[in-house]
Amino acid sequence: MIETLIDRIASGDLAPGAMLPSEGDLGAELGVSQGTARKALMDLERRGIVRRRQGVGTFVTARTPESALFHFFRLRNPDGSHAAPALEEENVRRRRSLKEEREALFGKPDHVFEIERVRSVDGRRLVHEVSVVPAALFPGLSERSPLPNTLYVLYQHAYSIAIVQANEQIRAVSGKPEVCARLRVAAGLPLLRVDRTATDLSNRTVELRTSHFMTEEHCYAVALT
Repeated sequence: MIETLIDRIASGDLAPGAMLPSEGDLGAELGVSQGTARKALMDLERRGIVRRRQGVGTFVTARTPESALFHFFRLRNPDGSHAAPALEEENVRRRRSLKEEREALFGKPDHVFEIERVRSVDGRRLVHEVSVVPAALFPGLSERSPLPNTLYVLYQHAYSIAIVQANEQIRAVSGKPEVCARLRVAAGLPLLRVDRTATDLSNRTVELRTSHFMTEEHCYAVALT
């Protein structure tokens, strides 16, 4: 049942923000008990795919700019508050995929879109990002540039690709000259490197992202539950 609901959401049959049938109606429609339907909805809610409003109903999670930004952008101010990034520079290009990208991304794409961006906080350049996505899943992406600050909202609303999980590897590095030049700091400055693998509702790897953060006055916050 869960797979059926995910397929309907991923296909766009159940659009972001759409209200799902009641547990009883959903169970009858899919040929399962109301209890099974309830458990399936609870699991989808736990995974962030739907949200339940007491006394109202269950809705497909819609990524708004604010929710997507603060869910996946982890930089925090010294007082622990969210750091709100602004887009400073962007370059989107279509190119042939590298061997490691073909092996990791869904569909083993021959071509990808590379999105290079520089983001600032309070006027200071703090983040350099390079995101790589399969070209076949994001047709015409380069023609949409400049892209919105929150890419995952675009992915969901323009391409029906909802990012539900991002696995990251974090390490301290010495900034490469080309990255430091974009951040307008001296080459070799210590930076925090975050390599992200993002998956969608159908458990497809649809984005690889490498980000470099300046964290002298900020921190990269992760909540463990």
